[in-house]
Amino acid sequence: MSTTYLDRDRGMEKAVCSPAARVTRSLLGYGVLAGPFYVAVVLVQALFLRPGFDLAHDDVSLLSNGDLGWIQVVNFVATGLMVVACAAGVRRALAGARGATWGPILLAVYGLGMIGAGFFAADPMNGFPAGAPAGRPETISAHGIVHIVSAAVGFISLVAACFVLARRYAAEGRRGRVVFSIVTGVCFLAAFAGVASGSGSAAIVVAFWAALVLAWTWLATVSIDLYRKAGAAS
Repeated sequence: MSTTYLDRDRGMEKAVCSPAARVTRSLLGYGVLAGPFYVAVVLVQALFLRPGFDLAHDDVSLLSNGDLGWIQVVNFVATGLMVVACAAGVRRALAGARGATWGPILLAVYGLGMIGAGFFAADPMNGFPAGAPAGRPETISAHGIVHIVSAAVGFISLVAACFVLARRYAAEGRRGRVVFSIVTGVCFLAAFAGVASGSGSAAIVVAFWAALVLAWTWLATVSIDLYRKAGAAS
């Protein structure tokens, strides 16, 4: 249980979060950091470190190949761990409430999917990195298959998490968050389907980037909302 103390210098009463609430809020904080961290690392690589990589045409997974491929591997794994930590925070914040089981589980699977995609690199293609064959490879390696499966399971889990938490918001009568969650899930599913079709057109790749940023924004808003509630409850 939290305690309160009187700030005599300011004449205000301040609430002190309990240790459990502090842990919950710390875990939720990773849901805010994960998206900006992931996007920033990708942009630095694409714009400054990896010549030949085209954000409008190339899959981000290709950055895991080549001499500097370890940077994207670390990006996948670190971001995935942040999402898993956030999922733990969501579970703690929603304990006993609607969505407390499947919401966190699906978010954790998304994080684990990113980690798997990091450890198992995609096959080089489309001339990246230098020396890779143009177009897609005729055969997919074992690690390439695991990468695809990991990413697919993770993305589908993220979409499902959007719908699960939309139901929770609906039960709370929070229409704006219901709409945001459903729109995010639908847009991300459509963008993922476009990329999974194998098309490398700029329109599809850019649309996927937009959907990914939307998904990271959604996760951040969910984390912030629960972060505030954890503090208020404490």
